[in-house]
Amino acid sequence: MTPASDLPSPAPQRPERSSAPAGWTFFSNHSHVLLYLAREPDMPLRSAAQAVGITERAVQRIVRDLEEAGILIRVRVGRRNRYEIRGDQSLRHPIEAHETVGNLLAFLMLNQTGPQTD
Repeated sequence: MTPASDLPSPAPQRPERSSAPAGWTFFSNHSHVLLYLAREPDMPLRSAAQAVGITERAVQRIVRDLEEAGILIRVRVGRRNRYEIRGDQSLRHPIEAHETVGNLLAFLMLNQTGPQTD
């Protein structure tokens, strides 16, 4: 009888390919949060986090980045915040700096009423 240590190890199993989309998207989390706040300016950041699929803390950092860049303005309304977007600001990367935040949002929101399920 051959000891177990002398037996060849089984070939590693290859994970089955998933039909789920790859782990990347065409837009960054910054643009996802900005688009969410453009559609829902009065919603709490917790809702944005759930919609985007990131933590509330990550959304808070993104909102801070957008505020520091002059793209987003936080307005206190009672005990809540409302977010206003400065659409006249240029996009940050040199490749698209000739476009504005407003143009990007207008394009993304064109004929958009919510997530498509089809």
